[in-house]
Amino acid sequence: MKPDAVAIAALVILLFPMGYFLLASPAFLLVKLDIPPVTQLLRGMFNIQFRMIAVTGVLATVAFLVAGRPLFAMGIGLIATLAIRGRGWFMRRMDDELSARDAGDPDAVRRLRQLHWSGMLCNATLVAALVTSIPYVATSS
Repeated sequence: MKPDAVAIAALVILLFPMGYFLLASPAFLLVKLDIPPVTQLLRGMFNIQFRMIAVTGVLATVAFLVAGRPLFAMGIGLIATLAIRGRGWFMRRMDDELSARDAGDPDAVRRLRQLHWSGMLCNATLVAALVTSIPYVATSS
């Protein structure tokens, strides 16, 4: 494959885990977050989401660098960095709220829901930005 084709393929591969999360995460809006197995599943989904975006983001960044597209590489690199650095912060906050919920804090479930919404919103924004950039990636040289 030509370097441009590799960069486009890397972008599409990056979109797969983000698209899956975009479709799967709203299902958790239909259940209560005071049920421990539900929140364990939600936590696991966020954890793997951050890891997948980090790995595919780094690979896509390298692919864009090889293709000679430094501007796109910086954008994808920013997404990868956000996933790598944000994972620790986000998971720590989620764990704190889960501990608070288990300790009897009545507002912890509301804060968990806000965290859930913020994660979904961030992902949807990144997906929209990446999908919007596809024509520019495909046509620029």
